[in-house]
Amino acid sequence: MSSDEYIEAANRELDEAYQRPLSLDEYVTHLLENPQQAAHASKYLLNAIENAGTRSVIEEGEEKERYRFFDDPWNDGEHAILGNTEVLNRFVDDLRSIAAGRGKDEKILWLDGPTATGKSELKRCLINGLREYSKTEAGRRYTMEWNVAGVSDQPGMTYGDEVSSDEDDWYQSPVQSHPLSVFPEDVRAKLLAELNDRLDDHIPVRMEAEMDPFCREAYEYLEEQYRRDGVADLFSAVTSPAHLRVKNFVVDVGQGIGVLHSEDDGPPKERLVGSWMAGMLRELDSRGRKNPQAFSYDGVLSQGNGLVTIVEDAAQHADLLQKLLNVPDESRVKLDKGIGMDVDTQLIVISNPDLEDQLNQHADRNGTDPLKALKRRLDKHQFTYLTNLSLEAELLRRELTDETTVWDATSWDQLEEWIREPVTISVRDSSGTVTERELAPHAIEGAALYAVVSRLDASDLPEDLDLTDKALLFDRGYLRDGDERVDIDEFDFEDEATDGKHGIPVTYTRDIIADLLHEDSERFDEDLPVEGVIMPRDLINAMAERLSDAPVFSNTEVAEFGERVAPVKNYIFSQQEADVLDAMMRDKRVDEQTVEEYVEHVYAWSEGERIENERGELVEPDLLKMKIFEIEHLGRFNEDNYTGDKPHEEVREFRKEKIITALNRHAWRQRDAEFRVSDVNPKEIPVIRAVLGTHDWDDIKRTFEDFDPRQWDNPPSGTETADIKRDTIENMQDLFEYSEASAELTSRYVMSQVSYKWD
Repeated sequence: MSSDEYIEAANRELDEAYQRPLSLDEYVTHLLENPQQAAHASKYLLNAIENAGTRSVIEEGEEKERYRFFDDPWNDGEHAILGNTEVLNRFVDDLRSIAAGRGKDEKILWLDGPTATGKSELKRCLINGLREYSKTEAGRRYTMEWNVAGVSDQPGMTYGDEVSSDEDDWYQSPVQSHPLSVFPEDVRAKLLAELNDRLDDHIPVRMEAEMDPFCREAYEYLEEQYRRDGVADLFSAVTSPAHLRVKNFVVDVGQGIGVLHSEDDGPPKERLVGSWMAGMLRELDSRGRKNPQAFSYDGVLSQGNGLVTIVEDAAQHADLLQKLLNVPDESRVKLDKGIGMDVDTQLIVISNPDLEDQLNQHADRNGTDPLKALKRRLDKHQFTYLTNLSLEAELLRRELTDETTVWDATSWDQLEEWIREPVTISVRDSSGTVTERELAPHAIEGAALYAVVSRLDASDLPEDLDLTDKALLFDRGYLRDGDERVDIDEFDFEDEATDGKHGIPVTYTRDIIADLLHEDSERFDEDLPVEGVIMPRDLINAMAERLSDAPVFSNTEVAEFGERVAPVKNYIFSQQEADVLDAMMRDKRVDEQTVEEYVEHVYAWSEGERIENERGELVEPDLLKMKIFEIEHLGRFNEDNYTGDKPHEEVREFRKEKIITALNRHAWRQRDAEFRVSDVNPKEIPVIRAVLGTHDWDDIKRTFEDFDPRQWDNPPSGTETADIKRDTIENMQDLFEYSEASAELTSRYVMSQVSYKWD
């Protein structure tokens, strides 16, 4: 874009975010047309979350609807919360109850969990999401500005500055007071009733807060002046456009969002609402009393008034939590003994598990526990470590690269591609030289799988599954058992299992990778000068071997996690092996048209129907075609299973159970609400998927009679092994994004495991 276009784009963005100030009359008229903009704090937050929409995800094997708000879509997912969808949904459900006033008004929403589980991302999502929502027409947020200049010679609203004219005379409510709070209570109630009649929502708008002390000071000052002068229509005079205007503001930290950080200090009152400014008290003529205009209003409740108050790392502010008890109960806080302030804010506290230890320090005192009232008001939502392989892989990639886009896959196959992808990282050594290092395909997958497996509860594991199977079930919702698909519903996992409560955090994995990136990469033969490749087994071994060096793990955890590494390595090897086999058999794959033709013939054979040939003639199903496909492509049968072209009972049973029944089952799963099936894909039949996408070493032996895996490292030129290796390395790069080096190393490793049992 040109410079003018950039300026114009900036103008458009600001013009969309801000309106000109409105008079009170204009604001009420606008509100009657847009009643949702009068929302109280909890309802506004709920509106912002729901406005972003939802998407479907699979977590712990179940399909769930996830609010896109928590994907941080405004920043391309930079601060997205990965996983914990069920926790976030319950958080929103509680927020909905609070917004509707259905019994949880006194609750403080508490988000608890170990480090690196997404709690900090939640804070950033709230800030980003509310800021962007407030820039939209639906989410505009309003407050009041006052001007008392010219009514008398007293300095009034100046915060100590000299009275000036024009815009310098206008002062915004320092705590984002709702414009409707200026109306007398009975009038406000009638106005809210009309707004709710016009509101297309099951949650009515509530607005019970009075004006903040700053605005009250201006209102009462103006009221006193006009009453003294005998002015009629007092309310209209005080709230005329000369003295009061309504302005919209963009929500941000300090403007509707209050955040108390772990490092913030000071007396409790100062942290909560702010502090008196002695110099200002002397300058303002307040007849010996404290003037609310001389208050800083920089406490967390003041900043978050009108929307959200977040206490970050709450264990550092445990002394404040009891001071907050009256806020959800009474919606009020005091500046001092004589001056109180109504607040409308949704309280959210975020903590690590150490807060719970503090809250339970007097638990043995039962009824005399001094923290009992606080614990009753805290509504706990516990974040856990991720138990989905794809989510952990996504999180790990985020930790290592600049990738932020949220993975919104439409199928498991698409997710599987993303999980397995290699990662290339630039590394600068002590001399300043920059080199490219590669995390080979399946390296991120292996590290993520090991971390997930360390977090899973083994106590509810069925006898025929290991923890990698449980991890895969949680990620995709099913397993492949030969030709069959086994859904997670067929297993009885305990609801009380401790999945995700402890385990290897992503920060540990990230640090191990960082160490490997800077370590010596010369691990290979002199005739293969490959540098910069970290193989999956290197990474998994390093994670397991260095557990004891990390102070975050107990001896028990080190032993437990160490015992879980073997099945992870076996699974990742199976993935590498499948890549090599697919690359070797790339040119030997059966095409989809042949598969579809086979399924069509089998279905017609089963139903006793005829099919249409290329000339449009109806003919009997071709027994020879089916036989050839089953022998050559499926590898299930041989000539002994047929008499001529007629199948024996075992073949007939295979066709009915593995093809027809599987096709019908797939059609049933694809039905819509009216039991119509729009698309039945033969490729989704398990045995057909195996034909299209997987191979085994028997296929290799049958296809390449002179192949010898023991020659793989240095195959003699002119041999079939040399030709196969050349094509395989190229196919691995083309099909699966291997580099030449990682393809060489992966194929060598696979062949070393295969060669000793080849004969």
